Amino acid sequence: MAGAAAVAQRPLIFGEVLFDSFVDGGNILGGAPFNVAWNLRMLGADPLFVGAVGSDELGQQVRTAMVAAGLDTRGLQVTQEAPTGRVQVKLESGEPSYDILADQAYDRVQAEALQAVVSERAPLLYHGSLALRSEPSRSACDWLAGRSQRRFVDVNLRRPWYQAGTVRDLIRGADYVKLNLDELRELAAGSDDESRVAGLFEQVGIREAVILTSGAAGAGIHTRDGGRVAAPAPEVTDLRDPVGAGDAFASVVILGILSGWAWDMTLERALDFAARVCTLQGATSADADFYAAARAGWEV
Repeated sequence: MAGAAAVAQRPLIFGEVLFDSFVDGGNILGGAPFNVAWNLRMLGADPLFVGAVGSDELGQQVRTAMVAAGLDTRGLQVTQEAPTGRVQVKLESGEPSYDILADQAYDRVQAEALQAVVSERAPLLYHGSLALRSEPSRSACDWLAGRSQRRFVDVNLRRPWYQAGTVRDLIRGADYVKLNLDELRELAAGSDDESRVAGLFEQVGIREAVILTSGAAGAGIHTRDGGRVAAPAPEVTDLRDPVGAGDAFASVVILGILSGWAWDMTLERALDFAARVCTLQGATSADADFYAAARAGWEV
């Protein structure tokens, strides 16, 4: 059966939806959780994205794009109190940097409004760390976590919007935590990265796996029982920009979890898809053929 098509369970994807504004004047719809929801939908899954936009033109563009992609809009709230999120993206030595504004619509997700939308226990909740920087979104995410069987936290440390201790509290008790080497070294003590991973399991009680990405060097998945799989990143011959590669990687890891793929298969497919996204400007594509090409060969 096809791996992505086998996912009948509906994950909850919570957090920021925003526009990445590039120095050349282009505005690309994004935000890590929104990118994950978009990728999942285009890869054949049926996620419910939960977030908020402003009552402005950009907010309407978000809704229009979601409808076009077949994403359920019932979890998208509209607030009069803040604008649809925007981030200025700059590429410095090939790596993206972000100027993230305060008090955006994604900070204003209301838990009360979710009760009519999330009526059943979800198989998995995915969220990052940025949209939990303030209330009421933090409480809304907590409400969703209480209605989810498993929780996947994608750490995205974006200065000045975090404190290490707060992020450690945020990931406490999560089933899966994804982070990169710099984030691991900031959040966990140890003499080397292996000991930091082991310490993170114990310090914050991660239940299943730590997923550690290393950019062009690849990634590794460390499990609670001491197992580990690792693989290098595929070569990207037609690199456009790396924005969204981590979100692409997370999307396929979620597919693997929900589909019951082995960790080595999940890692291989996640790295492949992340490399494909590096050939785009921005994190996602509206081209269904792009995703169909990624799915090719995912027969299990």
